[in-house]
Amino acid sequence: MVDNMGKNSEREGLKYDFTSSGEDGVIKEQDRLLPIANVGRIMKQILPPNAKISKEAKETMQESVSEFISFVTGEASDKCHKEKRKTVNGDDICWALATLGFDDYVEPLKRYLSKYRESEGERANQTKTNYSSDEKNETYNHHGEQPRKATISCAGSTPLKFNMSDKSNISMSRRFSNF
Repeated sequence: MVDNMGKNSEREGLKYDFTSSGEDGVIKEQDRLLPIANVGRIMKQILPPNAKISKEAKETMQESVSEFISFVTGEASDKCHKEKRKTVNGDDICWALATLGFDDYVEPLKRYLSKYRESEGERANQTKTNYSSDEKNETYNHHGEQPRKATISCAGSTPLKFNMSDKSNISMSRRFSNF
């Protein structure tokens, strides 16, 4: 698809950092859009196994979701800027969704965020436990120094599932995984 975003000065009210932009100040399409393969994969998860998706449908969805992400992130970023913070967090995204009128997504996202944080906490504790047990078993070389070694530990985690259901039609349940 053609990038008709234009130069930053031409876009009213949008503030972007163009550090990864081209020399003329236009964001490269590959930096602005989600990878089309990922978009297609998510679309396929929702459709029946034998359903086909046209290239045009994937490109349209790619543009839409990329714009949606920019819209919500921009709102969250403005909030952080006003609060003199540099990092946008999950709570800021939830706030932005509510502010922009996407209230139906806020509670499921908060539940997902809570499960994600819980999972990350467990993973951090597992890593800390592995690290402290390694310290107790350290040996020293003939110079009285600990030998150098690289340790990579990955605590296994199950993918979180994000369930979204339309309250008006209970049969409309969506499952998103691997966020």
